[in-house]
Amino acid sequence: MKKEILEALKQNKGKFISGEELSIKIGVTRTAIWKHIKQMKEDGYDIDAVSRRGYRLIQEPDTLELNELQIDMKTRLIGSNLIYYPSIDSTNNEAKKEAAAGAPEGTVIIADEQTGGRGRLGRQWVSPKGTGIWMSIILKPELEPAEAAKITQLTAASVATALRNVTGCEAGIKWPNDIIINKKKVCGILTEMSAELNSVNHIIVGMGINVNVDPEEFPEEVRSIATSVKESVGHEIYRKEIVLEILRIFEDLYLDFIRRKSIDKSVGICRKYSVTLGNQVRIISKDKVVYAEAVDLTEDGELLIRNEAGEIEKIISGEVSVRGVSDYI
Repeated sequence: MKKEILEALKQNKGKFISGEELSIKIGVTRTAIWKHIKQMKEDGYDIDAVSRRGYRLIQEPDTLELNELQIDMKTRLIGSNLIYYPSIDSTNNEAKKEAAAGAPEGTVIIADEQTGGRGRLGRQWVSPKGTGIWMSIILKPELEPAEAAKITQLTAASVATALRNVTGCEAGIKWPNDIIINKKKVCGILTEMSAELNSVNHIIVGMGINVNVDPEEFPEEVRSIATSVKESVGHEIYRKEIVLEILRIFEDLYLDFIRRKSIDKSVGICRKYSVTLGNQVRIISKDKVVYAEAVDLTEDGELLIRNEAGEIEKIISGEVSVRGVSDYI
C-alpha cells in the first residue's frame, strides 16, 4: 500500500490530494491512509497534512528502498527484478547466490551498506551506510567466456555518463574499471563470471560509488586517492537519480551489445572520457612491471600501449596506474 500512496503523492507533488481521494483511489480507509502517511513521515518523507485539504509531498528522503526505485524505473530488463538490503556483506556475493538459484537476467541487488565490500584483487571497499551506491547486476548473455571482459568497459561507460548527466561532474574512466573525479577514485567496478568451457552461466557486474561520503569517512590509507561525488560538486546528491540513470544507460548499451555483438558505442564513450589515453602508465601483469604510453583502445576495449622500445602492444588485463592520477607510483 505504501507504494500506491507514494505514487499518488509523487504524481501530485507540490499539490494537495485529499485523504478521501487517496482512500478511493487505493481502496482502503482514510484511517489506513493516515497511518501509512504517519509512517512515511517517520521514514523521512516531508509531507504536509492539512485539515480539509489533504496531503502534499514536499520532499523525499535520499533512499534506495524498492518503492522509490520501482515507481521511477524506466528500464525493461535491467532492474526488472530488484532486491534491496539495508545492510549486506557484499552485493556481488548475494548476486552470485541469487544467480545460482535461478534469478532472472537483469536482477539488481542494491544495498544501503556493505560490511564486506570488495574491489579488484580482493581489496576491501569501504561502503558506509546511506552514503553510496553499492549495487550488482546479474547478466546471463549468450557469450563466449572470453567476451565477458567487455562488460567492464560497458559498465564504466554507463557509470561515467550517468554521473556526468546527473551531477555535472567531470567523471573520467581509468582503464579498465575505475571512475575518476579530480584525479581521485570515486567508483570501482568488479566483474565476476561463472562459465563452462564455451558458454557463460552468468556474469555479475558490481559497482561501488562514493556519492555522499565525507572525506573523513575514508580510511586514512586511502584518503589521498579516494573521493566522492559530494566532495566534487560541493553538495549532497540524491542517489536514486544516479542509480536510475546508470540502469537506463547500461540497458541501452547492453542490449545494443547483445544485438550487434559489438561494444563500439561503449568504447567510444570510454575513449571520450578516458583519463588513461595519451598519458604515461605503469602496468603490473603477471609479476611484470611495464612503463609505457597509453595510445588507444581497440574495438573490443583492450588497451593499446607504446612500450619503451616504441612498439605498439595490446593489453588485455592488468593493474594499471596513470601518471597524474593519485594512485600512480
